[in-house]
Amino acid sequence: MLSRRKLIKRLSSVPILGGLIGSSLPLSLEAAPLAVPKRDLFKEFGIRTFINAAGTLTYMTGSLMHDEVLEAINYGAKEFCLLDEIQDKVGAKIAQMVHSEAAVITSGAFSGMTLGLAGILTGMDQKKVEMLPHIEGTGMKTEVICQKAHDIVYNHALTNTGCKIVVVETVEDVEKAINEKTALMHFLHIEADKGKIMHEEWVALGKKHNIPTSIDIAADVPPVENLWRFNDMGFSFVVVSGGKAMRGPQSAGILMGKKDIISAARLHMPPRGFNIGRGMKVNKEEILGMYVALERFINEDHAKVWKTWEVSTAYVENAVKTVAGVTTDVHVPPLGNHTPTLRISWDPAKLHITGKELQEALRKGDPSIEVGGSGPSNIGVTVWMLKPGQDKIVAKRIKEELTKATV
Repeated sequence: MLSRRKLIKRLSSVPILGGLIGSSLPLSLEAAPLAVPKRDLFKEFGIRTFINAAGTLTYMTGSLMHDEVLEAINYGAKEFCLLDEIQDKVGAKIAQMVHSEAAVITSGAFSGMTLGLAGILTGMDQKKVEMLPHIEGTGMKTEVICQKAHDIVYNHALTNTGCKIVVVETVEDVEKAINEKTALMHFLHIEADKGKIMHEEWVALGKKHNIPTSIDIAADVPPVENLWRFNDMGFSFVVVSGGKAMRGPQSAGILMGKKDIISAARLHMPPRGFNIGRGMKVNKEEILGMYVALERFINEDHAKVWKTWEVSTAYVENAVKTVAGVTTDVHVPPLGNHTPTLRISWDPAKLHITGKELQEALRKGDPSIEVGGSGPSNIGVTVWMLKPGQDKIVAKRIKEELTKATV
């Protein structure tokens, strides 16, 4: 985990900061902690805030940024710079960190998928860039091959380019599906165990037929090694969300991969406006914030962080299982959202409450608490988005509501 002294030292050494903004840091970055807001805007708008024991869910606004990330964002807001230059120089640093030829900050993993495929379709030809998504009859390729188990709603990011998805299941299916229209072979890591073709074989098939391969790992760190594992494996481009475990800006992500693909993808991004990606704008503040979030995440003591999750999970588990009729189990999703996850279940003959009723009781309590997916007689709890001490509050409130249900 980075100390403030190390963070300031690293920030001051990043070329984009030194080259564009100057060698000295503003007082706002050196000061700690961040100033208390003068206005409680959530209260002004009547917006409910809550303790997040559910996870990094987009509809719950993902994760909370660390102070270092907020400091970088505030720092970036104080000066002007050229958008392409900051993307160039920050992207070069990130590429080194994730073992890729090139990288760029995008407005989330979804936009990274669109931009990466767009770059493959058009290369550096601006006339082709201007045509997307109207690609039929242009000579551009129009098909993306994807395993049936990997064809989820987020693949809309790929069809945004004008391409269509060709679904396969076996290696033989892939061999039959490949033709002169094939632009890309796409892989979804979180569903890898549900498909019949695994990562290495997928990449090998792409290389055999000279077809680029991509992989969506949006929610798939930790483990931290996934940030470079798939680049090392040979995928042509990789996309990851920035506002989940890395706790960068929720509207940011990273597109990383082969230099020619990333360079072409950049033609589809702001500040250019002749493309399908003009609305996928990322500002300088988000770029710096995402860089610092990535750097902090890579340098964390992940074993120590994991241990804190285990301790907090055990605290909640030990508290709630003292209620008669309650059982618990802890599992770790193997591919995505890879953190200790506590399932709290109960005997409906002994506790007269449903999972949805318990969720609602926690939601309407003070403080408001959100927990994970409820079944008829269970809920889920993850602790990785809790602030220090909130595990005690979560444990107390869940136990209270379960105890009341036994009466």
